[in-house]
Amino acid sequence: MKEAPTAVAAPAGPSAGAAATLRKAIIGSFVGTSIEWYDFFLYGSAAALIFNKVFFPDVDPLTGTLLSFATYAVAFIARPLGGILFGYLGDRHGRKSTLMATLMLMGLSTFLMGLLPGYDTLGIAAPILLVVLRFCQGLGLGGEWGGAVAIVAEHGEASGGAARRGYYASWPQIGMPMGNLLAVGALALANAVLSEDAFNAWGWRIPFLLSALLIGVGFWIRKTVEESPLFKDMSQQPRERHPLREVLRAQRKPLLITIGMRIASDVSYYTFALFSITYITQQLGLDRSLVMNGVIVASVFQLVAIPGFAALSDRVGRRPVYLAGAAAVGVWGFAFFPLLDTGSPAAAILAITVGLIGQAAMFGPMGAYITELFPTHVRYSGSSIGYQLAGIVGGSVAPLIGVALLSSFDSGYAVAVYTALASLVTIAAVWWSKETRNQQL
Repeated sequence: MKEAPTAVAAPAGPSAGAAATLRKAIIGSFVGTSIEWYDFFLYGSAAALIFNKVFFPDVDPLTGTLLSFATYAVAFIARPLGGILFGYLGDRHGRKSTLMATLMLMGLSTFLMGLLPGYDTLGIAAPILLVVLRFCQGLGLGGEWGGAVAIVAEHGEASGGAARRGYYASWPQIGMPMGNLLAVGALALANAVLSEDAFNAWGWRIPFLLSALLIGVGFWIRKTVEESPLFKDMSQQPRERHPLREVLRAQRKPLLITIGMRIASDVSYYTFALFSITYITQQLGLDRSLVMNGVIVASVFQLVAIPGFAALSDRVGRRPVYLAGAAAVGVWGFAFFPLLDTGSPAAAILAITVGLIGQAAMFGPMGAYITELFPTHVRYSGSSIGYQLAGIVGGSVAPLIGVALLSSFDSGYAVAVYTALASLVTIAAVWWSKETRNQQL
């Protein structure tokens, strides 16, 4: 009778059987989030590179890019709605089935984008349909993140791996740089092997159509993952019928903390990884392969940095690691643009890589940190809604604000100030939060 609690708390981690179950949950979440972020970032990269020509050809390049990013931002409006919808389904009917639904919605939307004719064929209907599909992408991604981190963290808790919860919950987070790496890599490959005319005419569509194959693989893997044991236990007990109402009524503080702590992560990521494409190609007039190579290299480093910072948060706490990351991106913006201005490929790679490593110090612990703020019966809803609401004020407008500031001031310095202000918001939110590393789920 006395051995069971000791086994649960043992630093050695889960037993062999529990470890296999946990490993399936980790792989399923990692593969699924990688594919969904591939779909999501594929649109963002294409918006910066080609959509202004395909869907907004009758305006100047900078205005066309601004319009492309405006359609890009539509998904961030849909993401909180997806968080509410799929958060409800995930808290009421289970994490596993909900995550399979988000994967299918995201993949089908991306595949249809690859088939969508341009403005020259459909006229104004082309960008309108693009917005509709982007909205569907946002719904799918809005329901993805909260469920992916919840199911991994809850499997880890149930199998005796609570001491490494930060590391386990970082694997869905690694899906973001992996998805971006796949998206940018696919476009870079198409750009490299095709002429500019061929790439602009049809080559950009190939990575979108490949989404169908990736979704099939991801769906099969997720089908093998077991439902969260904490959800199974909770489903046998009386609980709130409307998770959203419970979140807004009893979980306001963790909801506000989640929103605030996400701002700097979103703004810095979209500045360093996405807006840099516009800055290098249109402000500096350099080849787009320069920034695409920089994002690829930086994403590779993030694959290591994210679980590394998450593991560090298991040892020293979520708050100090997260605060260090927020401060780092706020300061780095002032070195980022001068490095890009040199026009040196090495300087561009260094600028993007260091910036995204700073962002990884927030993104690594984030999965466990936000999961630990909410109780099990509203964990999917609370974490999803807070995470996605932050996307509206952070990630959705970051490229738009970046382009607008660049157009107004003709300099990256104003964008650096914007990134620094975002970091101050996040520092204040994390300072308001308690340390959650030893929180029981």
